Amino acid sequence: MRLWRLFTSRSPFVLRALGAGAACAALAMGPRPVRAQDAPQAARAQTGAEKAHQMLAQIRSVEIPRVSRAPKFEDFIDGTPREAELTITDFRQIDPGDGDPVSQPTTAYLSYDDKNIYAAFVCKDDPSKIRASIARRDSIFSDDRVDISLDTFDDNHRNYWFESNPYGVQIDGVNTDGADDINFDTLWYSEGRIVQDGYVVLITIPFKSLRFPNVPEQKWGVMLSRAIQRNNEWANWPYVTWRLMPSWAGQFGDLTGIRDISPARNMQFIPYVGFSRSRNRDTDLLGPTGYGTGYGDDNDFRAGLDAKFVLRDSLTLDMTVNPDFSQVESDEPQVTVNQRYEVYFPEKRPFFMENADYFSTPENLFFSRRVADPQFGARLTGKIGRWGVAALVGDDRAQGKAMPEDSEHYEDRAVVGVFRLYRELGKESRAGALFTSRDFGDSSNRVFSLDTRLKLTPNTTLTGQWMRSWSERLDGTSRSGGGAYVKLSQSGRHFNASAYYRDIAPEFETDLGFITRVDVRETGGNVGYSWRPEKSVVLSYGPSVSGSFIYDYGGTLTDWNFTPSFSVSLPRYTTLTYSHAEIFERFEGIDFRMRGDSISLSSEWQKWLRLSGGLDKGTAVNYYPAYGMSPTRANSTATSFAMTLLPVPQLQIDETYLYTRLATEGGGSRPIFNNHIWRTKVNYQFTREFSLRAIVDYYATLPNEKLFLSSDRQKQLGLDFLFTYMLHPGTALYVGYTDNYENLRYDPSKSPLVQRGSFPDTSVGRQVFVKFSYLLRI
Repeated sequence: MRLWRLFTSRSPFVLRALGAGAACAALAMGPRPVRAQDAPQAARAQTGAEKAHQMLAQIRSVEIPRVSRAPKFEDFIDGTPREAELTITDFRQIDPGDGDPVSQPTTAYLSYDDKNIYAAFVCKDDPSKIRASIARRDSIFSDDRVDISLDTFDDNHRNYWFESNPYGVQIDGVNTDGADDINFDTLWYSEGRIVQDGYVVLITIPFKSLRFPNVPEQKWGVMLSRAIQRNNEWANWPYVTWRLMPSWAGQFGDLTGIRDISPARNMQFIPYVGFSRSRNRDTDLLGPTGYGTGYGDDNDFRAGLDAKFVLRDSLTLDMTVNPDFSQVESDEPQVTVNQRYEVYFPEKRPFFMENADYFSTPENLFFSRRVADPQFGARLTGKIGRWGVAALVGDDRAQGKAMPEDSEHYEDRAVVGVFRLYRELGKESRAGALFTSRDFGDSSNRVFSLDTRLKLTPNTTLTGQWMRSWSERLDGTSRSGGGAYVKLSQSGRHFNASAYYRDIAPEFETDLGFITRVDVRETGGNVGYSWRPEKSVVLSYGPSVSGSFIYDYGGTLTDWNFTPSFSVSLPRYTTLTYSHAEIFERFEGIDFRMRGDSISLSSEWQKWLRLSGGLDKGTAVNYYPAYGMSPTRANSTATSFAMTLLPVPQLQIDETYLYTRLATEGGGSRPIFNNHIWRTKVNYQFTREFSLRAIVDYYATLPNEKLFLSSDRQKQLGLDFLFTYMLHPGTALYVGYTDNYENLRYDPSKSPLVQRGSFPDTSVGRQVFVKFSYLLRI
């Protein structure tokens, strides 16, 4: 079984990857540079909340100057005099210290002109200790890096962020109420270089890449940041503290002085062409392997156009003709064997990823991978004053293609629509509505939802949602059901707690959402405390406890769990966590009482090596027993191991291994199944634009046919090669080759003719493809 791991170290990586809803409090600067030593002596002497409030009382508004000459990267290398610029030096830690000055001198310079906003960072450091790689875009979370975050509507709700490592490799995203979406990609520029006494980065962001109010003078929220990985250090201007969680953009500094700007005419076109040739083994279903003895070839040519129009600077209309819905990147490996509920795989198709946060609600009622095979799509997103709006329409050919050829609905299309509206209720609070619709033939599914997020105190938020569904099925039957969710959260630097209630009726259905379970009335929560000793090798440590109770609508207790854990955080993002779980689960009318223990370790101790691993051991349910058998409790073992090697800045080697085993209890234990997943991923970055990536995947499920439902001893081997030239998002060339093998044997003396062998050396499908897209911005 998988035990919950709810206690995590607080780091910039955790913040970005998990969207922890970190808080920050804003300290701003006057027209001259502000240095750490300029802070009042009282601020240095005070600790805890007193120090936080002392620093918050300082000026938090700055004015950015306009320049006629754009700053050049070399100006910051050789010290060439520049036009007027806003200079910021007073960076303060959020981790590991709380308001301590940044450990390495850091200076940022801000300016703007008619077309762009500029942020230059001069970061002092020992070059031999700097962590940086010449990596693919969006792959630098373990590098030292700098960041500028902009709340362009000054709504304390949603902000852009742009990060660069010392080589100028980029990652960007959008943060909404503390939750990050790194699928956001836009056009901006960055240059970076490691120099004798540290590194220098220049970030240039075109106004065409931002959305902001159509007013003569802008007022934006701003935060500047620097990450020093070896120290677990994340420092910001203005001052940021976990004590004021969950506020994030709500406590940025105020950036004024940007006047008379507009993206003007802002249209974007991305034409693309793609060609693939594939060879696949036929699927005549000769026996349990699902494969026949022959092969078929297929050629596919695609061309299309994506268009983007910015309306009044704040609304974006995306339209497409024969859209590019292909997925270049493969999914990360996950365990899917013996899972009671559907496993979540995140979206990777560009059209659906952009601005996906506009459609998010506490309960996931729009999961875009439900739209499996679309041919067209259009989307409108943006803000009008304090209102946020989003709409998406498209079709889906998947269900029609899956129907029998003699069905009246064969090759019919589903029509999909999603509509979202919300209004800000002051700073950091809002209320909204969502409507989703899917029609296929005579069937339909409608879902309507109301939701809210209210900030009750600087550390307390209340989240709530009500929803209702109406469904008509192809067989003429109909059903309707409702649901609700409410959560109260308290967050801080040391103490964190939450409590929630979820209620989903048995009749509730959402064709476009990701709701894994209905007929539940669930109450749960968690509480945790973290000690943060000063001047200690242990950066933080502490316990946490989580638990929940679930009843069905008939009043029967179906589940409960109680999971205490303890975590220790050390330098260089080294974290050790131990958890114990006590679990009750009712499945198919049978009560199961289970327990388990889990230990995990992760570390980036060396800049060329990252390690993580875990062991879960206990009991679990065999949800899929052999025919004629009932579900049983069994011994469960799950291990995971991941390693990343960076021998040179251009080369990254990732190894991942997942192992899951279920076996009978008692003496003479027999295996129920063994599941092995192994991936080797190698990426060589010739330049920031050119890369070559290779993936080798191995997958094996080895069931005991007397105890497990599946008797197919399947082994798979996958080879995946991808050459990429990406000048910037929208302009890219991909050349790829994939080849998949399984353990098949053709034996004319046996029935069925195709049997399982011992090694996956029979090709079942291979493909070569080329895809090219080009961004035209007008």
